[in-house]
Amino acid sequence: MINTLQENVAIILPENGLEEKLNQAQRENRKLSIKLGFDPTAPDLHLGHAVVLKKLKQFQDLGHQIIIVVGSFTARIGDPTGKNKARKPLSTEDVQHNAQTYINQLSKVIDVEKTKIVFNSDWLDALSFSEVIQLMSKVTVAQLMHRNDFNKRFTENTPIAMHELVYPILQGFDSVKIECDIEMGGTDQLFNCTMGRQLQEVHQMPAQIVMCMPLLKGLDGKEKMSKSLNNIIGLTDEPNEMFGKTMSIPDALIEEFIDLATDLSVEEKAGLKSRIENGENPMNIKKLIAKNIIRQYHDETAGENAEMFFNNQFQNKNFEEKAFEPISIDTLHHVQHTTTLVELCHQLKNDLSKSAVRRLIISGGVQMNSIKMTEPDQEIELLKETKIKIGKRTFFELV
Repeated sequence: MINTLQENVAIILPENGLEEKLNQAQRENRKLSIKLGFDPTAPDLHLGHAVVLKKLKQFQDLGHQIIIVVGSFTARIGDPTGKNKARKPLSTEDVQHNAQTYINQLSKVIDVEKTKIVFNSDWLDALSFSEVIQLMSKVTVAQLMHRNDFNKRFTENTPIAMHELVYPILQGFDSVKIECDIEMGGTDQLFNCTMGRQLQEVHQMPAQIVMCMPLLKGLDGKEKMSKSLNNIIGLTDEPNEMFGKTMSIPDALIEEFIDLATDLSVEEKAGLKSRIENGENPMNIKKLIAKNIIRQYHDETAGENAEMFFNNQFQNKNFEEKAFEPISIDTLHHVQHTTTLVELCHQLKNDLSKSAVRRLIISGGVQMNSIKMTEPDQEIELLKETKIKIGKRTFFELV
């Protein structure tokens, strides 16, 4: 059991804390309270979120209590992003909408019926200003400067707003209020999670342990999976989209996806890695990963069908034989019968920003009637039967 719970975990603090907490729960004949907090800053969950959620599911399957803390208060003040500026605060309406969407998607991984879902606005909104000051007095500025991004920004004379310094304290106070035993998150949450330990000790409570999971890289193979970087595989993506995106990952990411994105056994994971080491075509391994991902969030039949679609769409046909999605010229919003290439592609592929479309065109990722188009501002006449390829997996025909 302990080996399973420790699998793929990047950080356990303190090192022997998990075993001690499990033994304590057994002695006291009680469930452990396992916390995962999230600020509903965007409405979609992706495979990066699922890395932590699947670890939560392991605890849940062992009978422990999962507590999801929705940052309904903290999302309204703006979380430090780990970069050189704070994340933009959200309105109450945005928070409510995104939170409900998150909760609906959690059921793809954990048993929501057995999960306790709480909102930190329930206790943070109730704090008086004097109580906030008292809470802040438990933490020193020197301690906050141990957070890497704060330290870096301070050293570089990059502004740090006061509310950013308060944010980790509020997250730590959440652990006090729910009497958390174990807090989980990605490795980028290590500092905030350890703040929970500190504040619990100040309140004369047993300190939670911290378990941090690795950050799954996105489709670009460089940055962590993030909706803002448009490098995600969403938990609600359609099977064909999931399959195509998985096939597009760089070969260097295959082992990371085997470990963090699949639910294969340890032996099955080792077997796939061995096949790569022995020189097997990486595409074969990516297909197995893609089908496993689709099976987790859809079903096995959907995975088989997605593989057939991919083979027919991308391996067995040339450009003229692709299955193009018909798009009526009259339905294109804000596009006249003569427009620029970047405007047309942005209308057809509106999940990409215009700047992302422009970069895609310049890099040679757009074809029109089998011809590669590399000038974003080129004037295009909208004619019926024009066939357009945008990126690796998207095909349109104007009708």
